[in-house]
Amino acid sequence: MNDNKKIVKRNVKDSVFTSLFQDTKYIVELYKALHPEADYVTEDMIEIVTLKNILTDSLYNDLGFMMDKRLIVLVEAQSTWTVNIIIRGLMYLVQTYQDYIEKEELNIYSSKRLEIPKPELYVIYTGDKKVEEKEISLSEEYFGGDTTALDVRVKVITESREGDIINQYVMFTHILNDRVKTHGRTKKAIDETIKICKDRNILKEYLSNHESEVHDIMFSLYDDEQIQKAMMRDARKEGRMEGIKEGEMRGIDAMIANLKNMGVSEEVLRNAANMSQSQRS
Repeated sequence: MNDNKKIVKRNVKDSVFTSLFQDTKYIVELYKALHPEADYVTEDMIEIVTLKNILTDSLYNDLGFMMDKRLIVLVEAQSTWTVNIIIRGLMYLVQTYQDYIEKEELNIYSSKRLEIPKPELYVIYTGDKKVEEKEISLSEEYFGGDTTALDVRVKVITESREGDIINQYVMFTHILNDRVKTHGRTKKAIDETIKICKDRNILKEYLSNHESEVHDIMFSLYDDEQIQKAMMRDARKEGRMEGIKEGEMRGIDAMIANLKNMGVSEEVLRNAANMSQSQRS
């Protein structure tokens, strides 16, 4: 396949986000963008606690880090808006606390109060939908503001101070979107995105030092979405050949299992599961 016709991965922006923030240097910049007053933070104060998917060794959430064992920060980068990020944030937080408690060998049944890091949850939204909320909460979005035994609050970031690492990442996604609209999901769109960003000093150091890696991240012979659609068609065909609804359901379930084993993104798995559920109802 000609390089100019290679297909850009559908989750390209998320992939660049996770690659960028595997480096604690950029996590320090991110933390200072979230907390401008924290000019004292250094790399040795940062510990990455991003959750991993054991089966595929792929990232389970986009970014998690602990600052000086006092604060846990979980960040998701999303180009599609959904308040369900609150639920995912809650699940990420619970698992992160569980990992922390096990690692520190803390006894949750002890009469002594445990010392645990304070949590902060963020979503960096880069999509086209206009989002006014600066913070979304479990109570407001799911329970009409009623007081419940639990509330979770996620801060929503759509823009940041000019030049900081969040602003640069958001600008990168906007430039990428513009180039993809012009050239499609092709190598030319990626090449132009990287060139424009470097010329404008947007993630320049990262893109210069990791340009080959960034190209590898951005390209895939098969788009996740196309894989999902093709396998869904195969599953439905298998179900029809069996001539019964149960056969189709088994085919869809097998398709989802295959997607998971192939390491396909969590977003695609969720979409496939939702499609499966709609077929069952």
